[in-house]
Parts: sequence; structure tokens; C-alpha cells
Amino acid sequence: MKGNGHITADRRAGGIPTVVYRPTPGRPPGLEVLGLPGLAARAVERETPLTQPARPAFHLVLAVRDGQVDCSVDFTAYRVGAGDWLWVWPGQVLQFPDGPGDADATVLVFPTGFPSAATDALIRDGEHLAYRLVTPEPSRQATLLRLLDTLVEEHACLADLTLEAYVETLRGLLSVILIRLVHLADPRQRTRSAGREPFQRFRQAVEEGFARTHRVEDYAAQLGYSPRTLTRATRAALGCGAKRYIDDRVLLEAKRLLIHTSLSPAAIGERVGFAYPTVFSAFFRQHTGMTPTTFRSVTKH
Repeated sequence: MKGNGHITADRRAGGIPTVVYRPTPGRPPGLEVLGLPGLAARAVERETPLTQPARPAFHLVLAVRDGQVDCSVDFTAYRVGAGDWLWVWPGQVLQFPDGPGDADATVLVFPTGFPSAATDALIRDGEHLAYRLVTPEPSRQATLLRLLDTLVEEHACLADLTLEAYVETLRGLLSVILIRLVHLADPRQRTRSAGREPFQRFRQAVEEGFARTHRVEDYAAQLGYSPRTLTRATRAALGCGAKRYIDDRVLLEAKRLLIHTSLSPAAIGERVGFAYPTVFSAFFRQHTGMTPTTFRSVTKH
């Protein structure tokens, strides 16, 4: 299950640390299959323990077979129980407040671009969706666990195949699991048109440029579309306009920094593209009903 709640965090003066993808020495890059203790050990090696907030620069899929795991993704606290699958996307702020615990769970870690091209496109098409936790019905869960068992087994058999065949085997099995998770999380994927290039390009441009500009016109000029086209494409994908999408992305980043760092509101405003603290404060109050300082105080234990 999941629930909104406060997140205990070590607020760091330098910002939220980013954890880059690094393959295990001696193994080909692409996919890591770990248990929670293994994930915790990797985190300690990189001086970003699971108990502290960090931004993975890779996808992380957590499948729990038995027990439960408490974690938070951005501003939502999750209790991931037996039969649940949690998908954390690159750039989100992930934290395990109580550490890895003792649940029986498998963690899949992979960088963007490792799944097949068709699967990668499907993932990008669903990246904006507000889903992270999936609880399949029993029959579908049994299928997913069989696929996961096969993936775990094949991952352990590096010496059995040529390197190319080994990587393609992992890529294929992972792609099937991800496609199923996408469709379980959002059944509309079965009928949604894939012709949404304007929105996908806009989404990527905003991700790369929201700290520089908040104007739809600037993104339209950069991408070669009219502002009206971007607004229509965003509304078709999300039900909101292009300007709202930009503002929501700016607000998300501001909240992340207010909760998880000790940066001043003025410094945070500058990081998300506001030249003046008063303008940032007015923007934040308009969208949340609170000043940045008040928001930080009510989310702090």
C-alpha cells in the first residue's frame, strides 16, 4: 500500500546526491540483479546509504515476494508488501528510511536505453504517468514471478552463452517484464496512440531546460513547434496545458530541494530558474498556498 507522509531526511547543503549507474566489475553493463542487502552494500560503497535521500540516475524495479519494505519516492511513502512491484524512475528522490530490512525481494537496476528499442519507446511514452506501485492480480503475478525467476537464473549464467547472446537474453526477459508492468499500471496503453512525438520532445526539453526557462514559447522555438501545438499535445497526453506542465516540473524540483537539502529558499529559487527570491516565493505560494519556508517547516520532523 502507499500513503502520503512526512519524510525524514538529512538535508544536505550541496543538494541531493545523484547515484550514477555502474556495472559490477567483470560483468557487462546493462542489468544488475540484486537482493536488498546487495543494494544496501552498493549504496554504502558509494557513500549514499539507503537511509539517506538520493537520486538514482537509472531505473530501479523492486519486486517483493515476502515481507514488506518501507521507502519513499519523492513525496510519497510506500509500504511495498508481498506481491507488489515498485518502479523508481531516473531522477526521482529515493530513500529507505529504515534501511533494507529483511524482506525477500529482488531489485532490478538498469540504465535508460538498455531494454529493447520498442520497449524503451513504450517506457518513455509512460514516463509522465503518476504510477509507481503495481499490485498484479494473482494470475498475472504468477506469470511475472516466473519471468523474474528466469531472469534471475539467466543473470547468474554469464559463462553459459556468448556475451552478445547473454546480453540479448537479459534484455528480452527484462523487456517482457517492463511491458507487463506498464500495461498493468495503465491499461489505457492498450489503446493509446503512439503518435505523440511533440509531447515526448517537449517533455525531454523541459527536463533538460526547466532551470533556464519557464516559457512555452522558448520550448516551441527550440523544438520547431508552435506554442499552440505543444499545448494541444500536452493536453492530449496529460489533460493539462504546456505551461502547467512546466510549472509542475519546476515546483516538483523546488519541493525536492526544500525537503531534502539545507539550501536556502533563495538558492533553491535560483536553481529552478528564478532570478529573484521574491518571484520564486510568489510562484511557490501561488501553487501551494505556502511560502517555501513554511512548506519546509511543515514537512520537517
